[in-house]
Amino acid sequence: MQSSMFNLRVPLTARDEVFIMNTITDAQLVMSSDVAEMLDRMSSGALVADELDAEGRDALGLLQENGFVVESRDEDRRNLDDYLAAVKSDTSELNVTVLTTLQCNFACDYCFQGDHGDYNERADRMSPAMAGRVAAWIERELDRVQPEKFVLTFFGGEPLLNLPVMYELAERGARAARERGVDIYINIITNGLLLTPEVVDRLKPCGLNGIKITLDGDRDTHNRMRPLRGGQGTFDRIIENVRAVAGRVRIAIGGNFDESSVDSYPALLEFLRQQDFADKLSKVFFKPIVRTEPVSAKGIIPLTPIAAKDNFKGTCMTSVGSGAGKACDSCNVLDDKLAFLREETRRLGFPTHDGVHNGPCHVHKAHAHTIGPDGSLYACPGFTGQLALSTGHIDDRKESWRESAREKFLRLSPWKECGDCAYIPVCAGGCVAASHGQLGDMNVPTCHKPSFDSALVSLAHTVASAA
Repeated sequence: MQSSMFNLRVPLTARDEVFIMNTITDAQLVMSSDVAEMLDRMSSGALVADELDAEGRDALGLLQENGFVVESRDEDRRNLDDYLAAVKSDTSELNVTVLTTLQCNFACDYCFQGDHGDYNERADRMSPAMAGRVAAWIERELDRVQPEKFVLTFFGGEPLLNLPVMYELAERGARAARERGVDIYINIITNGLLLTPEVVDRLKPCGLNGIKITLDGDRDTHNRMRPLRGGQGTFDRIIENVRAVAGRVRIAIGGNFDESSVDSYPALLEFLRQQDFADKLSKVFFKPIVRTEPVSAKGIIPLTPIAAKDNFKGTCMTSVGSGAGKACDSCNVLDDKLAFLREETRRLGFPTHDGVHNGPCHVHKAHAHTIGPDGSLYACPGFTGQLALSTGHIDDRKESWRESAREKFLRLSPWKECGDCAYIPVCAGGCVAASHGQLGDMNVPTCHKPSFDSALVSLAHTVASAA
């Protein structure tokens, strides 16, 4: 008997206790230090189960039941293989992200999309005819997978620039799901400029679940980071739009920071706390900007490029996440800043990610798909528009290059380079799009262990305070 390699510990010195978490079972316990010592002695071979008293045997039984104790390292690895296989083949949820358009009405200087030059004249936009074909594909997938839940996310570009397509897919998707007895949850990722009560009211009967809106710092910083093409600020209008819909639907606030903007976020949090809609925000979470070039400023970890500068076909990777707050929002983080902002967010009473429960992301799930404006299928939004990495098409076209890409994703296993890291079940080797963009190999892991470690300490103290 030995301690599982997926155990994580945080000493709670003031209480003479230890927080322990297993990342495969997600079991979390606060145990006395003598139980932790017993676990260590068993792992080293200095203690065997037969030598335990009744109280010790009870403790051991609880640890075994929750996955903290295993027979051997081979059992740990079998458990990991079984866990990842179950994640991949899970049919309880069909998750579809649709990019209604790659056009955007903002001119963010850190984004290779947006209203720059003639980009919006060339950017893909889903046609009504294609929307009908996507809806038919969704119906076929619902019949094939037979999920309990259908999650439909609208993304871009700016998805609200193509409302007819959004309405068509939402209404047909809702009808198809309900005819099959499947729960539907619709999420929107938007910059918020075009968000209105009318949009929300049109989508609520379809199953609108949440909307994520991006604010890049306080008013002045956001207006510098996320202006319109003419340089006009967007902060005030977005805030008014949030106020107008906050009582109608769950609203999550996201934000993208870099070394020039991160120090404005405490002021943004204070501003949000003073708003009449503060208690209606479902999630508040900030993350570093994903750039097309690494940042090398002093004290700053380089951020990961997702696509080449001349690739104007990719999706906007600055706002991944839904109103429900579940997505890969923590790739290549500025660990100290992100940890500080997470604690500030929590201190001011806003719900936020705990920073530990992050994955595995959709790229590792067989029934999670991203659909580009032209109907191409992708393993995740980070690859949208890179046709060489399209894994299929909603028309079920049999094209060798798409089949080749699909096989690449089916064989993904970057975590095999991660050794005995306890974070594999929640990380699976990190962001595959980042590995592809920066390292040229999707099977090379991108490691964010310092960020997980920081978040784990915070989670431990939160759990302990509630115990």
